[in-house]
Amino acid sequence: GYIRKVSGPVVVADGMGGAAMYELVRVGYDNLIGEIIRLEGDSATIQVYEETAGLMVNDPVLRTHKPLSVELGPGILGNIFDGIQRPLKTIAKRSGDVYIPRGVSVPALDKDLLWEFQPKKLGEGDLLTGGDLYAKVVENTLMEHHVALPPDAMGKITYIAPAGQYSLKDTVLELEFQGVKKQYTMLQTWPVRTPRPVASKLAADTPLLTGQRVLDALFPSVLGGTCAIPGAFGCGKTVISQALSKYSNSDAVVYVGCGERGNEMAEVLMDFPQLTMTLPDGREESVMKRTTLVANTSNMP
Repeated sequence: GYIRKVSGPVVVADGMGGAAMYELVRVGYDNLIGEIIRLEGDSATIQVYEETAGLMVNDPVLRTHKPLSVELGPGILGNIFDGIQRPLKTIAKRSGDVYIPRGVSVPALDKDLLWEFQPKKLGEGDLLTGGDLYAKVVENTLMEHHVALPPDAMGKITYIAPAGQYSLKDTVLELEFQGVKKQYTMLQTWPVRTPRPVASKLAADTPLLTGQRVLDALFPSVLGGTCAIPGAFGCGKTVISQALSKYSNSDAVVYVGCGERGNEMAEVLMDFPQLTMTLPDGREESVMKRTTLVANTSNMP
């Protein structure tokens, strides 16, 4: 397709027949990331997730034929992403600049790092269905990941990798279903607008200890539950969420700073890598080993 109109972060493109809602597109000669939010005839309205200055009428719009997706696998913990899962540390190293260049395309997870893969007691001929755990991966000293089969997969095992070191590119499992063989790696790609399927919801029975006595006494929460912290600006909502990430009894923390002020997020990015926590066995470990930071401040589109 090609651009007909640009208005802030919204671009209207013609010649987009056959495109799907929420499809990922690349806009202009800089290959800016965008998502189709409306279709009318053969024209598509696109929300661009980067600065649109410099786009012109008749610039090309390329379809990717896939929805906006995230990569799931070992390597998410300890990382810092922006709102569309671009790794900010890797971009900074690659561009050598404090600003994110436009149209940058960097894989979310490092495909060359080796991870310690330990398969469960499964052999060739065993049956697996979506969601089954077939291995575990030691991510770091705090976290062991269980590797699950993608929800839409099933079949009979024809190959499972022996214990050892593998990267995210290596095939660790092969299944056969109705005569068709399919290979799987430790990485899964999942569309962000599709909820992960669940078999059943577990009843919550463990308290979430926030580490703040006033909250634990007056507003006790439960692991697996949902809490809201309303309040005017400057009252300390962000402080409470940061304290939770530092001191709570959770196994993993995903801190999403969405629509926060830039200086608040900068403070988090400075503080977290230096924080340590003491484990029950007396070890000192970095808080970042169990944390993923998503920096999506109010001035990012």
